[in-house]
Amino acid sequence: MRKNSFISVSSQKKKEEKKGSVEFQVFWFTNKIRRLSSHLELHKKDYSSQRGLRKILGKRQRLLAYFSKKNRVLYKELISQLNIREIKKR
Repeated sequence: MRKNSFISVSSQKKKEEKKGSVEFQVFWFTNKIRRLSSHLELHKKDYSSQRGLRKILGKRQRLLAYFSKKNRVLYKELISQLNIREIKKR
């Protein structure tokens, strides 16, 4: 999975600005979540990493909620590419 595939190609912004896009942030958080999850499989009592994982999960959940309201089609495409579940409706 490449970073650039989650950044919209049509925009003519600088690279630094593309890193702020919702798609890229969700992609970045997903990779970080996967790394932390594999770390926690080995180190079950690493409580500070568990806390960090919960914080990142919350940030990604809020971003996905925002993105689903903003653009439902791109949201569906993004979650299918990242192989993650949809957010729960409250």
